[in-house]
Amino acid sequence: MIPKKSLSDQSISVVINTYNAEEHLEKVVKAVQDFDEVLVCDMESTDHTVEIARRLGCRVITFPKANHKSAEPARTFAIQSATSPWVLVVDADEIVTPDLRLYLYRHIATPGCAEGLYIPRKNYFLHQLFGYPDYQLRFFIREGTEWPPYVHTFPTIKGRTEHLPKKCKELAFIHLADDSIRKRLHKTNEYTDNEVEKRSNKHYGAWSLVYDPAWRFVRAYILKGECLKGVPGFINATLDAYYRFIMIAKIIEQKQNHHID
Repeated sequence: MIPKKSLSDQSISVVINTYNAEEHLEKVVKAVQDFDEVLVCDMESTDHTVEIARRLGCRVITFPKANHKSAEPARTFAIQSATSPWVLVVDADEIVTPDLRLYLYRHIATPGCAEGLYIPRKNYFLHQLFGYPDYQLRFFIREGTEWPPYVHTFPTIKGRTEHLPKKCKELAFIHLADDSIRKRLHKTNEYTDNEVEKRSNKHYGAWSLVYDPAWRFVRAYILKGECLKGVPGFINATLDAYYRFIMIAKIIEQKQNHHID
């Protein structure tokens, strides 16, 4: 069982949103068992996710899966269901280091501390580190925090935010998902469906199908230095550009379908 401390103004709830997340969940939960509460918000998983969470002593709540293709629609519900005044949101494939846990407790014990923290994340593809520091706004006060229901968004919080120093890599989330190309393509299809809804007010022309993906490739491959990572860098930059192309193409498709209707 996860040990529970007395909840106070300096207590932290860890919130983990899940859907069929059994692959890494046990390792993820065990890394956060020294926090005051571990809350798993599950979207009606059909695998052993809920069983694993309960066995490890997590508090489990449910958010309807419906047609949602990402965790974001359930984020605000999960955050506001936490019992501590401070919340750390962790994906079901991310590891929280002991150094990060200690840093967060020291942070909230400091008078006048920032109400939100951007935490760096280590992402891997083809067994190489990509995109560091990839800052994520994942630690904040619970009261008043809301998370937009769209993929790749950050929460809005009441108060000021700070970035953890990127040079302190021991404080970074460790992203366990070293995705295969097949999985990257699957995620691209799912995530871009959600992007269409988020960007429904945007207008893209045919030129955007050329310029935007090309710029995304140049930014990743040249400006972010992925050219130094050999073939994996070229593949990653190309997949980033492909994501942009598919997103814009789907938005154009939706607008044309509405025009026909």
